[in-house]
Amino acid sequence: MPDTQPTLSKPATAAPATSSAQPSGEKITIRAHDFNAWYGAYHALQNITLNIPSQRVTSLIGPSGCGKSTFLRWINRMNDLVPNARAQGTLQLDQDDVLERNFDVVELRRRVGMVFQKPNPFPKSIYENIAFGPRLHKRFQRSDLDALVEQSLRAAAIWDEVKDRLHNSALGLSGGQQQRLCIARAIAVGPEVLLMDEPCSALDPRSTASVEALIRELRQTFTIVVVTHNMQQAARVSDLTAFFFEGKLIEAGATDGIFTNPKNKQTEDYVTGRFG
Repeated sequence: MPDTQPTLSKPATAAPATSSAQPSGEKITIRAHDFNAWYGAYHALQNITLNIPSQRVTSLIGPSGCGKSTFLRWINRMNDLVPNARAQGTLQLDQDDVLERNFDVVELRRRVGMVFQKPNPFPKSIYENIAFGPRLHKRFQRSDLDALVEQSLRAAAIWDEVKDRLHNSALGLSGGQQQRLCIARAIAVGPEVLLMDEPCSALDPRSTASVEALIRELRQTFTIVVVTHNMQQAARVSDLTAFFFEGKLIEAGATDGIFTNPKNKQTEDYVTGRFG
């Protein structure tokens, strides 16, 4: 695992969180500082400070309701669609302020792709699922669009399985194939970041292994943030891990350190299964 460690927030307990400096030259793609979020009066995220480096896989772990999916969905402003959701503090993509009122949300969602817990292919052909997003942003010659569809499906490790049925309905694919198709659909618009919210929770073990292998491969090109309840999965796929509890970031760092030598007792209890 790399030595890079995200910046830590204030701990939820009296035990001090341990912070480590970013190595010089490390590119930070997502930067949160003193970030807070609410649903109405409910304070869902409290003073989150976390740096997510480029071309790494960062896993967000913690029990249900701890705020990890809320944080994920603010990165591409999906919570704009939730009544009474609001946020304040610093949340940057590269040097751009994601929370700025006039920020182009359509462009943000091109730069930050999202893969959901349950595969959600459009009720269209496999080809049209991939072509839909790119067509929203620019005009393509048919040959160029064909090449982009193939490139995206290859990047998602599903081209060989679907190349002979591109014009068949995507709904005829298996669950694991649908999830990889959704990843290909996100890749096709040329994002910098891929957000994945429990991407394997609805999949069988074989499909889960395929998606995990894909995540490890894609980190060479994309910054990836994964929400997962599966500790083994976090250990397998991520370079960095951040543990959330009751809306606070308790500890973050290199994944092997979080799982073998956590600094915080709460973190140790969670990753060893004593609570959660």
